[in-house]
Amino acid sequence: MLSDYIVMALRSLARRKLRSWLTMIGIFIGIASVVSLISLGEGLSNVIESQFDIVGTDVLTITATGNNFGPPGSGVTDPLTISQLEAIERVGGVDFAVGRIIEIGTVEFNNRVEISIIASLPDGERGEHMIDLLNFEVDRGRLLNPGERNKVMVGDSFADSDRFGKPVQSGSRLYIEERQFEVVGVLKKKGSFVVDSTIIMNDGQMRELFEVDSEELDGIVAQVKKGVSISKTKEDIERLLRKERDVKLGQEDFGVETAEAALSTINSTLFAVKLFVYLIAAISLIVGGIGITNTMYTTVLERTDEIGIMKAIGAKNRTIFTLFFIESGFLGIVGGIIGIILGASLAKGLAFVGQVTLGSGLINADVSMTLVIGSLLFSFIVGTISGLLPALKASKMNPVDALRS
Repeated sequence: MLSDYIVMALRSLARRKLRSWLTMIGIFIGIASVVSLISLGEGLSNVIESQFDIVGTDVLTITATGNNFGPPGSGVTDPLTISQLEAIERVGGVDFAVGRIIEIGTVEFNNRVEISIIASLPDGERGEHMIDLLNFEVDRGRLLNPGERNKVMVGDSFADSDRFGKPVQSGSRLYIEERQFEVVGVLKKKGSFVVDSTIIMNDGQMRELFEVDSEELDGIVAQVKKGVSISKTKEDIERLLRKERDVKLGQEDFGVETAEAALSTINSTLFAVKLFVYLIAAISLIVGGIGITNTMYTTVLERTDEIGIMKAIGAKNRTIFTLFFIESGFLGIVGGIIGIILGASLAKGLAFVGQVTLGSGLINADVSMTLVIGSLLFSFIVGTISGLLPALKASKMNPVDALRS
C-alpha cells in the first residue's frame, strides 16, 4: 500500500516538474549552506587541533605580549630573558624549560627567494629536550646537533618541488639572510603548517645572524612533571613572572597558556561562526518550508476534482492525508540530497582552491557522516511539517463539494 502512495506522489510531482524544482530551491540552498560552511569549519577545527597534538597537554607556553607584528613573543618592548627561563626551571612543578627565538627571514634556493620562519634549537641539553618534546624525526638525512654551525634542518614542506622549483634535500645549500647553510636533514611531516614550514637553526648562530641580544627570548616552553597539577604550575609561573618582571596582578605583560586553553578559545570562536551559519541556513530552510506549504496548498486546489473522485470511490481521510504528506516529505528529502551534494562539492572545491592558493593544508573540508545524515533528516522534517496543513485540508475535504467544483 505504501509503495502505491509513493508511486502516486512521484507521478503527481512529475506532472509539475518546474514547480517542484522551484519549490526545492529554498531547501537545497539552506542545506548546501549548512553542509559547505560547517564542513569547512570542522576541517579547520581538526587541522588546528592537530597542531596542538604535536605538543602534549602537559606543556605550558610562555610568551611576552604587546608585539606589533611577526611571530608570538617577537617585537615586544620587554621580551622574556634567559634569567627568567632559569627561574621558571626552578618552579617545583616544572620538569624542564626551553627558550627559543623565532624570526622571519629571506631564504634563497634554486634562484628563488621566499620569506620563511626560522626557529632556534637551544644549545646543549635544552636542545635535546626540545627535539624530544617536539618529537622531531628525519625523513632524509639526520637531526641537527645542538651547537653545530652553518647547518640547518628543514620542515617537510621544503621537500615540495613547487616551493622552490625543485625539492630541498639533505646536502642542499640554502642562503638564509644571504649567508650559506647546509641542510643536514629534512624532517618527517608533522601535520603542522608551522613546523612543516620552519627552518631549524642553532641558537648561537641564529642570534648572530639576526642580531638578537644574548639574553632575549621570544618564547619559553615548560614541561610539567608527571602527576603535578598543570593549573597550579601555571599559577606558580605567573606569580614568579609578575615578581621577575615587576608587574601587578591584572597588568601582566606576558601570557602563560596550556594547549587545552588555547584550543578551547579557538573552538569557542569557531562555534560562534558555526552558530551564525546555522542561523543563516535556518532562514533559508524556513523560506524553503513556506515554499513547500504554498506549493502543496496550490496542489490541493488544483486536484480538488481528483480528491472528490478518490473519496467517492471509498478513499479514506488517512489515505488522502498520507498521499499529500508523502509528496511534501519527498520534496524535502530530494531538496536535502541535492543540497548535500552541492554543499559537499562546494566545500571540497573551496578547500582545494585554498590549499593551492596558500600552499598550505590549513584549509580543509571534513564532510562527516553525522552532518550528512543530520542534514537529510532535517530537510525531510522541514518538508513533512510544511506539508502537514495542506495534507489535513485535502483529507477533510467534502467529496460532494469537491466533485461540484
